[in-house]
Amino acid sequence: MGNRTTRHRAALDRIPGGRDGRRMLVVSVVDKTGTGLWAGCTALYFTYVSGLSLAQVGLLMTVSGGVGIAGAPIAGLLADRFPLVRVIAATQLVRGAALLALLTTDHFLLLTLYSALGALPDRAGSVLIKLYAARLAGSERVRYQAIQRTTVNIGWSLGGLGAAAALATGSTQAYTWLLVGNVLSYLAITALTLRCAEPPAPSRVAAHGTPGDASGPAPRPGGPWRDRTFLGYTATDAALFLDDTILQVAVPLWIVHATAAPAGLAPLLLVLNTVLVVLFQVPLARFGATTPAARRLLVPLGALFAVGTLALAASAAGGRALAITALVVAVVALTFAEILHATSSWELSVALAPADAQGAYLGVHGLAQSTQRFAGPLLVTGVMTAGPLAWPLLGLALVAAGAAQHRLIRDRVLHPTPPQSSLSVAKVTVSEH
Repeated sequence: MGNRTTRHRAALDRIPGGRDGRRMLVVSVVDKTGTGLWAGCTALYFTYVSGLSLAQVGLLMTVSGGVGIAGAPIAGLLADRFPLVRVIAATQLVRGAALLALLTTDHFLLLTLYSALGALPDRAGSVLIKLYAARLAGSERVRYQAIQRTTVNIGWSLGGLGAAAALATGSTQAYTWLLVGNVLSYLAITALTLRCAEPPAPSRVAAHGTPGDASGPAPRPGGPWRDRTFLGYTATDAALFLDDTILQVAVPLWIVHATAAPAGLAPLLLVLNTVLVVLFQVPLARFGATTPAARRLLVPLGALFAVGTLALAASAAGGRALAITALVVAVVALTFAEILHATSSWELSVALAPADAQGAYLGVHGLAQSTQRFAGPLLVTGVMTAGPLAWPLLGLALVAAGAAQHRLIRDRVLHPTPPQSSLSVAKVTVSEH
């Protein structure tokens, strides 16, 4: 018993960021557990509780998704100007308030307004947590993000199981309780977040210099919107984030409409995806722990996209056995693409940002994932409509996006300019006070 306790404590001590890093991981688990309760039944709530039509639900979710795109850059700017812990806590409270407001009305316009207001801090959350990891974990930020992503998947799974149990009762009241459960999770994580210490902001280190640093502040960058390399990196990264939509949206629809595989395979493949992420995200993070290594991951990433999309095309070419085999191959390949891209993106998005504008840069980079979530479903459904041969063409486009990103950031990675290399200040884990 004593040995197990010792090993448990040693494992906790290996989590980057110390006590505050562990607390923020708990925040992630509770957050995604609550989100898992609500995410799977959102459309059903608007249908069965609010009484909206299918067209109204689609419009509401489209509008809120579009508005939510602005959440990431707004959060990044705020994080450069105000204490990060307070910004994170404020976004959590706004998310809860906007969600709770849904209970006050069945009016379509008000429901759309509240959903859009909630989408802003919701999209900001991942950017703020990434920024917290960069500031707290320093040079171990990739490993911390890998651990955090593993906890997120565990939280999603717990929330999904809870939602399934609640909906099994067949009562429309269950939708309301799931919503309330998510609101309570926001209150809990706000309290937990406020107990975390404020990490040292690189902008303040850059502004005042480190002890004994005679070089003074680094030159002020022009900002992410004037940084063509970073904008190009963000644009190509938006394409590479498409693995999420392919796995979550395209694969289930493709199974039903284009293959001989049973419909029940879809949830099993999503479980396979989750299990692979939980098992391999942390071990594979070491292959992207430095900026040059993260750039090198773009090569196998392109190969995995090619294999995954070819397998999707093959799944529609024959009977049930071929379809099942090809779909499993596709999901495995795309899941490992997801893992490698997550690792690469965590490191590169931070490393390409000047130290005194990390928040603004990561906020702009957050547009990559937000835009993909908004436009990705439309793109992949268009690919499916075009037929099986469209999948390899999409795969080639993703390979080209990875190759373009690999070439685009070469000079910044191999020969960083002084504003970029000043980030090394932020890579040093500052002792807690």
